[in-house]
Amino acid sequence: MLFYQVKCIVEDPGWHGPSLETGHRVFLGRAGTAQLRLNGRLSLVDATAMWLTRPGDEMATSHPHGDGDVYSCLELDPEVLAARPDTEQWLHRRGWWGSADGRLDLEHRMLAAHCRRGIDQFEMTERLHRFLDRLLSRTPLGAGEPGAELERAVGRRPATLVAHRRLAHRAREVLVGSDFRLGLTEVAEQVGCSPHHLSRVFQRVTGESLTAYRNRLRVRSVLDVLAGGDGPPLGEVAAAHGFADQAHLTRVVRQQVGHPPARLRRLFGDRTGVA
Repeated sequence: MLFYQVKCIVEDPGWHGPSLETGHRVFLGRAGTAQLRLNGRLSLVDATAMWLTRPGDEMATSHPHGDGDVYSCLELDPEVLAARPDTEQWLHRRGWWGSADGRLDLEHRMLAAHCRRGIDQFEMTERLHRFLDRLLSRTPLGAGEPGAELERAVGRRPATLVAHRRLAHRAREVLVGSDFRLGLTEVAEQVGCSPHHLSRVFQRVTGESLTAYRNRLRVRSVLDVLAGGDGPPLGEVAAAHGFADQAHLTRVVRQQVGHPPARLRRLFGDRTGVA
């Protein structure tokens, strides 16, 4: 297996590709945003996203908001997937995308932090295998599929489905590109609808509330700050990310990843990782 990180620097924000994938790869978003077209399906990928490709999948990307997005990539040997009891789910399925929960994202970032500090090949291989097992075991077969709730709500009318998905897509773009201090009314104004309609549609399209999605983005950004070593006081981190105060920051981060920010800052500097 091979694990590495990529920061996209592009001169042309338009579409690049499509190209055919030649191996099994898992991508995990870290920061920023891009457009992904995988086997003809379009998605916005951000710091909460992860997607898997296999040989023969067709993938294209664009960066309509400029460069600077960062992702990690885990290249998998087919033998590793073939040895799993659920091999058919991963070795032969078409390319897929979904979303990493907070705890899995923390494990991803801890793995990256250990690799940056320098560990030997033996330890790296063991950590990669443990991380892959947790990643695949937490990923449901149906991930990435359109929500049945949305189709029931709009009576399977294609034009309405497209419009609702476009609205949710645009709301995600606004939130990703914000400094997390925009209110719901301001987000709704930017996408051209009422807060009530936006909240209802976003829940139906994505399966989560706008608040939950915004919190996941905020926690990802906070983890980047904490992983950087000695940084600003937590009160300043809370204010910069739109939290009410340090207590609010601590509560949301603990809910998402299982540890408070102060402990995470120590763990990112500890070779032993998350207990």
